[in-house]
Amino acid sequence: MDMVRSEIMAKKILTEAQGYLNVGFTHSVNPYSGCAFACKYCYVREMPVQKFKAEPWGTWLNIKVNAADNYRKEILSLRRRNKPVRLFMSSATDPYQPVEREAQITRSLLEAMLDHPPDMLQLQTRGPLVTRDLDLLVLLKERCELVVSMTVETDREDVKRIFAPTAPGIKLRLKALKELHDAGIKTQASVSPVLPFTPDFPKVLDGIVDRIWIDTLSIGDGALGKRSERLGMRQLFAEHELSRWYEDDLHIKVVKYFLKFYPKEMVRLSRKQAYPV
Repeated sequence: MDMVRSEIMAKKILTEAQGYLNVGFTHSVNPYSGCAFACKYCYVREMPVQKFKAEPWGTWLNIKVNAADNYRKEILSLRRRNKPVRLFMSSATDPYQPVEREAQITRSLLEAMLDHPPDMLQLQTRGPLVTRDLDLLVLLKERCELVVSMTVETDREDVKRIFAPTAPGIKLRLKALKELHDAGIKTQASVSPVLPFTPDFPKVLDGIVDRIWIDTLSIGDGALGKRSERLGMRQLFAEHELSRWYEDDLHIKVVKYFLKFYPKEMVRLSRKQAYPV
């Protein structure tokens, strides 16, 4: 299905952190609305940004062409009021959409952050394109606390194709994590949501991440699993004979397994431990 792209002038770019993000972050930043990756489990499908949209999730994308200008104005206003600025980019889209190669909205935001750095930035993506901006990230890490978090839900490409067929490949994401980590950027693997993985998954992350954050569809969709149920995730897991990976206590089992490979301070769980201390 073709992607409908629209350039828009956004009223604001910084949104006060609420709900799941209200654990240390002060604002979220979404350079785009909509998402080309269209992961089947994505909780944003159940949010107003999509619920009141005629086009299906994954078929439309709004490009916020004035994002960097808005950022400069808004952070200066916050600084005049001595407000902290701890950013999560992004909460309802991916900052490295395929169109970012040409649109460069996320890159323009990073450039604005070099001039007006936040106190902290967590860059959340599943897009290997993030390595394009290593030149900016290396400079930005000297001006604020910076973490690049790459979503790696599984180490199985066959599983990714079931749940996120149009998202970037797992091997490309792992390669990007290594490149970032080797450049001195603090990195996080976001195993969120947990999808079926091989016993060697923890070993795959060894030496390329500083932190591993784990969440599941049952506890991490912002509605205690209700959004995931409405999206048909229980049925999708069952259809592929993966129901044991949809159990309510999956997070306990996965954390316990990862702790066999990593120290406790490296393995974090769900909302209460989402902020990168």
